[in-house]
Amino acid sequence: MSKIEQIITEIEEYIDNCKFQPLSTSKIIVNKDDIDELLAELRLRTPDEIKKYQKIIANKDAILNDAKERAEAMVSEATAHINQLVSEHEIMQKAYEEANQIIEQAQAEAQGILDSATTEANDLRTRAMQYTDDILANVQSILSTGMDSFESAQNTMMTSLNSSLNVVVESRKELGGAEDEESVEDGEDDNLSVDLL
Repeated sequence: MSKIEQIITEIEEYIDNCKFQPLSTSKIIVNKDDIDELLAELRLRTPDEIKKYQKIIANKDAILNDAKERAEAMVSEATAHINQLVSEHEIMQKAYEEANQIIEQAQAEAQGILDSATTEANDLRTRAMQYTDDILANVQSILSTGMDSFESAQNTMMTSLNSSLNVVVESRKELGGAEDEESVEDGEDDNLSVDLL
């Protein structure tokens, strides 16, 4: 049995031991100091489930801190609600059940926020990886196109250089033939000169 259940049991026992008001079978006489002391102790106690819940969300980011605040607000509301329902045993029991329902609802909501945050983080990671892959694919395409263009330009340049080289070679051949003809003509002049002497 938890501490809060023990306190509730003490309140129930206290109520059961109180005397009825004169001429009444439903209204009782309570000592204000005694009941205030029990209620003050009840306010200071938190169910183990809430402690576990607070420990889970203690290290989470702002989204989970918001869930913690809402859970604590719900527990505070449950405590306030219980304080309003301590006049009768049946209502007290109902308040305790409602408090447990609110606690379970807070836990479910916190788990939902955790699951949503995890899903969103995974989705962002997937999209980031896809974006990076798209960029790399674009770079790969640019590099491939550049290499193809460079290879085409290189082939064109080599063809042009080969053509120019052929022109130079042919020109040199032509120049070589012209030199041979000039040498023959110079030899004839020399012969003429010799004959004239």
